[in-house]
This record gives sequence, structure tokens and C-alpha cells, in this order.
Amino acid sequence: MTPLRTPTGRFIGRWASGSPEWHAARRQRIGGSTIAAILGLSPWESPFSVWCQMAGLADPPPQTKAQERGHYLEPAVAAWFADQHPDWKIVEAGTYVHAERDWQLANPDRLIIYPGDDGCASAVLEIKTAADDAGWGRPGTDEIPVYYRTQVQWYLDTLGLQRAYVAVLTGRLRFAEYVVDYDPADAAIMRDHAEEFLAALLWGEKPDLDSHPATYTTLQQLHPQIDNTTVDLDDATAAEYIEAYTEHKRAEARLNAARARLAAAMGTARAAKWRDQVIATRQAKNGGTPHLVTAHKLPDPSTWKAVA
Repeated sequence: MTPLRTPTGRFIGRWASGSPEWHAARRQRIGGSTIAAILGLSPWESPFSVWCQMAGLADPPPQTKAQERGHYLEPAVAAWFADQHPDWKIVEAGTYVHAERDWQLANPDRLIIYPGDDGCASAVLEIKTAADDAGWGRPGTDEIPVYYRTQVQWYLDTLGLQRAYVAVLTGRLRFAEYVVDYDPADAAIMRDHAEEFLAALLWGEKPDLDSHPATYTTLQQLHPQIDNTTVDLDDATAAEYIEAYTEHKRAEARLNAARARLAAAMGTARAAKWRDQVIATRQAKNGGTPHLVTAHKLPDPSTWKAVA
């Protein structure tokens, strides 16, 4: 398959996702999901975890169930989008880097060719699946989760294109289409952060530790062995851990008590609502004892004071 031309992108190859060649192309480059992590916007990676992976200190995380689901559903979502735009040609993209910034990488799911633009890409198509509608606004707008918006802006900046379409299938089996236009100001900010990150990588300066789960997981990977030694902690590190752990146990006890009161209030009911919004349901797995499942999207806590 002949690669499409793009205004500022240089095609470097087409590989299966997760293959050794696929990883090699990304090792010292920053792609759309990486820039989201560098900016602290990724639900899956942190600046620290990405830094350690690019430095060769940690392995990329294994594919999640959600990513596996998305892989299998991607062709179906792409077919739905193509049916909505029969005059457009939808093609698989491959991997590109910016013609002048070899470290800036784009690997969109598909590229779009408008009528009359044969041989040259007209727009980006990114395909997503989501467990629920959280973060997704009204179809036809650019109201998508911020980490996906960052990803498509990065692709547009790399390829020199002006528009990206995002097609999504949500957990409610709803297809929807969103449109994101290129924002040069946002792109400039992202490039600045990317260059700072690459400089820190070159000089061996790790990002600060943060609260992202990927940071702790990466630290576990960095120190897989246990030797017969003891470390003396400084006061700040010890106090931070003791206070956080104590607060966590108190919050856990408070949650258990609140869960018990909610279960008692629900009795045999399937769902619990507050001001017309479901906050929890009772579900049973494989015929087992029903348990509480909290709604994905809860009311804003700031509204509680207004009704107290």
C-alpha cells in the first residue's frame, strides 16, 4: 500500500501495534499518547513512567482489556464512520514523523481523503471505544476527553493537517462523531514541553514523583529484588507516608459506613437516585450476593452545600 502524502509528515513505516519494530520506531520519539502523559493528562501513563520507558529502564505496560477491546472493535467503528461519509476515502495510516522534527511522531488510526485530494491526506480519523459517555460531549462538537484531544492535536501538528475526526463507540453501544480543528497555540505549548522532556531524558534528569498509579508501578519494576538491608528514612518521607496511610484508613472506614447505610436504604432496590441522578446500583455476578456498584459519574460535591 502506497503511503499518503501529508503536508509536513514523513512516512517511516507500517507495523503491527506492539511489534518490536513498532516499539523501536517510538523509542526516542514522542507520539500522541506520549505527549498526553508528559503533560500529565494520561489516565494510563505518567511523566515518570514514560521517562523510564524511553530511558530503557522500564518496559511498556502490557495491553489492557480496554485496549484489547478497542483493537477488535476498531474496524467496526471505522466502517460506521465510512458509511456516514460515502464520498470520502478512508485509508490506514501507518507511522509518520515531522519532516523537520524527527522526534515528533504520529500514528493515527486512519487518514481521510476528500474528493479531489487523491494521493494526499485531507484529515485525520482517530477511532475510540469508551466504557461510558464520561468526558464525551454533544456529537459533532470538539468536546472529547482532554487526553484524546491532546493526541489528535499532536497528530495534526506532526502531519500539517487542519482537522481531525474522532469516531467513538461507547459502552451504551452508541456511535458518535466529533470534530477537532488544529490549534497552533496548543501545539506550540506541547512542542515546548516535549523538547524540555527530551532534554531531561538526554541529561538523565527524571521527572518528579507524582500520585499517578503508573509512577508507583514503574518504581516496582525498577526495583524487582529484595535484599537483606534496612533504609533509614528522613522525617519528611516518613511523615508523609504515615499521615497519608492514616488518612486512607480513616477514609476507608468512612466509606464502609456510608456503603452500609446506602445498602440499608436500598433494601432490595436495583438503583439509588439522588435528585434524579443515579449514584449506585445493586448487581449480582453469576447469581451471587448483590453488591453495590457506584455510578461512573457522581454529582459535583460542591452542589452538596447548596442543598444542605
